[in-house]
Amino acid sequence: MDRFAEYRGVARRLGVDAVGLVPGPNFTRALGQAFGTNERPKLVIIPAEGEPAALMPNLELGSWAQVDFPGKTFDWMDQTGYGDAFAALAGHLPLRSLAVEGQVMRVFVHHALAAAYPGLQIVDAEREISGLRTVKTDADIAALEQAIRISETALSDTIAQVRAGMTEKQVESILVGALFANGADDMAFAPIVAAADNSARPHAHARSDYQIRPGDALLIDFGGISAGFCADITRTFFVGHASDEAQDVYATVLAANEAGHRVTRAGVTAHQIDDAVIGVLEASPYADRIRTKTGHGLGRDVHEAPYIMRGNHEVLAAGTVFTNEPGLYQLGGFGVRIEDDVLVTETGCRSLTTFPKDLTVIG
Repeated sequence: MDRFAEYRGVARRLGVDAVGLVPGPNFTRALGQAFGTNERPKLVIIPAEGEPAALMPNLELGSWAQVDFPGKTFDWMDQTGYGDAFAALAGHLPLRSLAVEGQVMRVFVHHALAAAYPGLQIVDAEREISGLRTVKTDADIAALEQAIRISETALSDTIAQVRAGMTEKQVESILVGALFANGADDMAFAPIVAAADNSARPHAHARSDYQIRPGDALLIDFGGISAGFCADITRTFFVGHASDEAQDVYATVLAANEAGHRVTRAGVTAHQIDDAVIGVLEASPYADRIRTKTGHGLGRDVHEAPYIMRGNHEVLAAGTVFTNEPGLYQLGGFGVRIEDDVLVTETGCRSLTTFPKDLTVIG
C-alpha cells in the first residue's frame, strides 16, 4: 500500500510534478510522526509518480529513521548550511512545478526551493492538501473524543476550585495542570481564561492583576491534544451569581448554539449553518455584540477547513468535525461563548462535547 497515494493524487489533479510537505499537521499525518519547526528546514517531496525524497537536518536523522521513509534523504549540518542539500535534492529529483501548503511553508524554505530549482513553479495547494483531512476516519474520531474527554474532565476539576478573589492566571494554572494530570499530550493552544470585561475580548489573555469578583462572567476556551488530535471547548460560567442581563445573553447564545446543531447534517453548506446560528443572534436585542463567525474545522489542527461562515458554500460531508461556537461580546462589559465540537453525520450531527451547557454559577 502506498501511504502517499492521496498526495500523489493531489499532484495529478493539479497537474504539477509533486507535492511538498513541511512540518505541520499534514506532514505528521503523512509520516506518522511529528517534527517541529525551527531555523532548520525539513521537507518531503512526493512526486506524482516515483519515489519520494526528503531533506532533513543531520541532527534529526535518529528520529527520522523511525519514520521508515521509503525514499532518499538529503541531510545537512548547521556548520555547512542547507544550500548544498537542496541542490543535491534538486539533482536527484528534477521538478518543474511543486504544490505546497501556502499557510504552512515559511518564506525561507520557499526561497531555498526557488534557488535550487531555477524556474520552479510553486503552487499554493493549501486547500487541496489540507482538504485530505476534512473527513475523519473512525480512528481520527476516537482520538478526538479522547482529547475532548480529557479536556472536559480537566474543566470539571478546574471549576470546582474557582473562587472569587482568584486571578485569571491562577485559574489558568489550575486548568493547565488538570489537563496534563488527566492525560493530555499537550495543549491545543494557549488557554483563554477571561473574567469580567476581559471575557468580551474573544482572544483574551489571562491577567495576573485582576481578582475575579462575584457576578463576573468567566469564559474558559481551551483544549488538550491526544494522539495528535485537538479538542477545542468553550464554556462561560458566572461567579457567585448571574445578573438578569447575563442570564438573557447566555440564553441567547445557547439558543444560537442549539440552532446550529439542528441545521447540521451531511449535504448542508458552511454558509447555511452560520446563517442559522448568526440569525438567532441577529434577531436578539444584542445584535451589536456579534463579533465572530460560527466556527471552524477541527482535527490535527485546532483551526482547519471548513470555516463555518456566511459566504462559504462548501458542502459538508459526513465525518467532518467543526466547532459550533456562537458568542456575544460587549466591549467594556462581558462576553459569553458556548463552543461544542460537532461531528457531521448522514442524518444530522453528534456533539462530541458533552459538558453541560446550562447556565452555571460557580464559586
